[in-house]
Amino acid sequence: MPPVKNRARSYDPARTRGAVLAQFANVREAARGLAPEQLAGPTRLGDWTVRELVAHIGMALTAVHGALAAPTPPKATVTVAEWALGTAVRAAGIADRTREVAAAQPDLDAYLAEVEKDLRADLDEHPGTRLVATTAGAVSLDDHLVTRVVELVVHTDDLNAAVPGLDVPCDRQAVAIATRLLADALAAKAPGGSTEVRVPPYAVVQCVEGPRHTRGTPPNVVETDPLTWIRLATGRLAWKEALQDAKVSASGERADLGGLLPVLS
Repeated sequence: MPPVKNRARSYDPARTRGAVLAQFANVREAARGLAPEQLAGPTRLGDWTVRELVAHIGMALTAVHGALAAPTPPKATVTVAEWALGTAVRAAGIADRTREVAAAQPDLDAYLAEVEKDLRADLDEHPGTRLVATTAGAVSLDDHLVTRVVELVVHTDDLNAAVPGLDVPCDRQAVAIATRLLADALAAKAPGGSTEVRVPPYAVVQCVEGPRHTRGTPPNVVETDPLTWIRLATGRLAWKEALQDAKVSASGERADLGGLLPVLS
């Protein structure tokens, strides 16, 4: 039996743009209040400091400006789900560039303000259908912005984890977009119809090869909340730890996703 194909998901361009701007504003506001000793503190991202993490969040949006400044590719070559599955191979180069940017930007607030200014100007100038070249392949500007939402949500959680007492809010629409894209990436990584992954209220996908259910409750079900799913899908939380802490429920012999996670790292 051929793998089950989940319907290609579309994202509302206006909501995506709103989510990017809202979540970046949340990060800017939080970063503005960080003391020098907090910025020098460690993060869960290897040897990155909080300063480097904040600089990297800015870089997630300067990538849009850089892509729009480059020649327009002839056609789209990847989907947003494929972008997620290809991030690991680019990690080393991104880390090096992040350190360079952080060292070159003594005033992080001024840097982030310039990033936002450029982004708003780019969004005013270019239609969402404009194709852009990224390190993962060519996508539309609208799809590129979907990937930027994921970066912002994931790294906002990293920032909250790094600074005790910090509670940077996550825009609801941004969380919805990140949840859906990462669920779709899992389905692309492990196509099939034997397991249903539920992340209410935002996403449901079928994945993993095996007998396909056609009606009623499927035999293999995984369910969790959006933030836990985002952490699992990005390697911030281990599958076994999530099970032990009852952050995820998994029933059925094909409901063990430990070998498939993370989908983005």
